Amino acid sequence: MVQYNFKKMTVVPNGKDFIDIILSRTQRQTPTVVHKGYAISSLREFYMRKVKCTQQNFHEKLSTIIDEFPRLDDVHPFYGDLLHVLYNKDHYKLALGQINTSRNLIGKICKDYVKLLKYGDSLYRCKCLKVAALGRMCTIIKRIGPSLAYLEQIRQHMARLPSIDPNTRTILICGYPNVGKSSFINKITRADVDVQPYAFTTKSLFVGHTDYKYLRYQVIDTPGILDRPFEDRNIIEMCSITALAHLRAAVLFFLDISGSCGYSIAQQAALFHSIKSLFMNKPLIIVCNKTDLQPLEGISEEDKKLVTEMKADAMKTVIGLGEATNDEGEGVIVVKNAACERLLNQRVELKMKSKKINDCLNRFHVAMPKPRDNKERSPCIPRADLEAKAKQAAEKEKRNTEKDLENENGGAGVYSASLKKNYILANDEWKEDAMPEILDGHNVYDFVDPDILLRLEELEREEGRRQAEGDDDFEMDGLELTTEEQKTLDEIRKKKSLLIQQHRMKKSTAESRPTVPRKFDKDGEFTSKRMGRQLSKLGLNPTMAINRARSRSVSTRGRRRERSLDKDDIDGGDAVDVYTPNKKQCMLSRSRSRSRSCPQTEVVPGEGFKDSAQKDRALQKANKSNKMRNKNARRGEADRVIPTLKPKHLFSGKRSIGKTQRR
Repeated sequence: MVQYNFKKMTVVPNGKDFIDIILSRTQRQTPTVVHKGYAISSLREFYMRKVKCTQQNFHEKLSTIIDEFPRLDDVHPFYGDLLHVLYNKDHYKLALGQINTSRNLIGKICKDYVKLLKYGDSLYRCKCLKVAALGRMCTIIKRIGPSLAYLEQIRQHMARLPSIDPNTRTILICGYPNVGKSSFINKITRADVDVQPYAFTTKSLFVGHTDYKYLRYQVIDTPGILDRPFEDRNIIEMCSITALAHLRAAVLFFLDISGSCGYSIAQQAALFHSIKSLFMNKPLIIVCNKTDLQPLEGISEEDKKLVTEMKADAMKTVIGLGEATNDEGEGVIVVKNAACERLLNQRVELKMKSKKINDCLNRFHVAMPKPRDNKERSPCIPRADLEAKAKQAAEKEKRNTEKDLENENGGAGVYSASLKKNYILANDEWKEDAMPEILDGHNVYDFVDPDILLRLEELEREEGRRQAEGDDDFEMDGLELTTEEQKTLDEIRKKKSLLIQQHRMKKSTAESRPTVPRKFDKDGEFTSKRMGRQLSKLGLNPTMAINRARSRSVSTRGRRRERSLDKDDIDGGDAVDVYTPNKKQCMLSRSRSRSRSCPQTEVVPGEGFKDSAQKDRALQKANKSNKMRNKNARRGEADRVIPTLKPKHLFSGKRSIGKTQRR
């Protein structure tokens, strides 16, 4: 488990924000109203509380900053040296020391001014002492503003550091820049380290995790190291040196034998010998990388000699291995397994040499049985257990479904399920036979039903019988009609034909035809002149018809209302040209008098009520059933409403004690 989690550290505010946070918190936590008429003891207590609360808030905030930042002497040496390399240990301690000193000074200021406030003799003097105390505290915070900004930058950078556990199983990758370290960690873990074809792409430590024999291993990718004096190395290289020096891990030293990294094998061997002291008491593996570009057998004799010397030194330091891998992935898993196995064996050996193992070994006894004779004694398993195991094995056998068959035979689009294998036939071999649609000039499906010929004969007989009886709309079940029944049938047919003729005549009249709207008569074809010409051809006088059409037209603006014709005039006129309204139109045009209105409970024929009392009871029940529905109705978004923008109970009268946030 990771012991150090720098991502949960509290944000360090700058000097101005720090003062605003503390003073606003003091304003919220202490009373804000005081009058000069109060007793002097109350005035002193009021301002003493202000000063103490401010000092307490400063103390809590500064203590949180000091406690959350790690102390370099208490953390693991790896993190101690890493923080020293990244942030300079002296500046780091100096900034935290200033924070601690400011906390103590604020405490002394509070103590001094509380003593002075005890002897304050007026409201003005107590207020001046309070202002002076808070002002001095804020001045101290302003002076440590640069230290607060420096610590905030450190906190942000520490939050981006990888979570490395120094005590877990670790594999450390090191070597010259651009030799393939990041590509290797990307292949064996799920880390996503940037890989580019130039040096120093990796500028900090990166962590990934891999599994071997059900155990989790931590893999660390370090930046490239150059062969130069210790004092000349930069911060990026010192991160790798710190990890090599303090982490108990299996070290993989990558060697680019192709020379594509820009450094020869001799330069890489010199780097190996210069940092060889950091590999002491650690499993070491020399990894020859990029063998696809340059095989190990194809290098020169001098380079082979250097590689052999490095391998020999690795064997002297600890038991080491020489493995080869390339960017295509060949040998990557072999190298990973070898490193994990060596690291696991070394950790077991160290635990066996520790003092705790003696206490554990006293509790164990491993018994090794020896045969007493040459007789073979096979294990005796009860029969019931054997049957139970066989039953369980049979239950585990899974029946192949169509989905399994589809996956076995190429997947969707390749395998097609056969619908014929479930056919019930006399012979199973017939299932896959091709079935023709036409055989000997006949449709095969016509002969699927064995009784099809008998049914066909029945249909033919029924059709002949219907043709003999005539095209009647109803069937008489083959019975002959009597004279009376035949007479009744003739009357029904005659009545039916009359109704059909009346309906056709009604449809053909001019009243039932739709009026052509003016927007469709764009060409002006339907005019009164045309109607007059057609009536004249028929030998009729079109004058009255044209006048009547004009009087009924919509566009009557500008004309005086004409007097309607009298009954005598209608009788004396031409019967063809006179317009006579029917009874329905007369009823609609005539206004209904008030005397003809009827009460609501009056029974109208066709409503289904026996009398007015029954209708009255039905109306009462209907209103009662609708009452609850109307009561539970809710106003919806479609309802028109004018809201009350200023409720009177919120905008009038005197405010009482309580919340005023609604106003």
